[in-house]
Amino acid sequence: MTDYRDFFNEVIHTLLDIEQWFAGTAEPALLARLLGRFSPEFSMVAPDGRALDCEALRGLFEQLGGTRPGLRISLSDLRGLARHPGGATLSYRELQSDASGPLSDRRATAVIEQLPGGALRWRHLHETFC
Repeated sequence: MTDYRDFFNEVIHTLLDIEQWFAGTAEPALLARLLGRFSPEFSMVAPDGRALDCEALRGLFEQLGGTRPGLRISLSDLRGLARHPGGATLSYRELQSDASGPLSDRRATAVIEQLPGGALRWRHLHETFC
């Protein structure tokens, strides 16, 4: 059986950082740590079909920091799809909610690189609304 624990932990911790950043409960220094989780070659297909690169992701995080008070992100269905040289491909389901109730429900596929020193970086993310 393939061990995906480090990759699952990367997803969990990244989404915790995103939750805190968007909710406005994080220290300003979190943004640099959060952005450091993503490869300079990062690409993303957002649920609405928009394509984003690393710079667009930076702009999105800067714009949305603190704009979603009470945001909660719940993960389920974490699955390892493939281990490959230099990383892994995973899938998961993400439910975003706040005090008013559910905001969005999405499925995601993530490609995460493992650098030679062991550090993990998000290389690609594709999200689809449920």
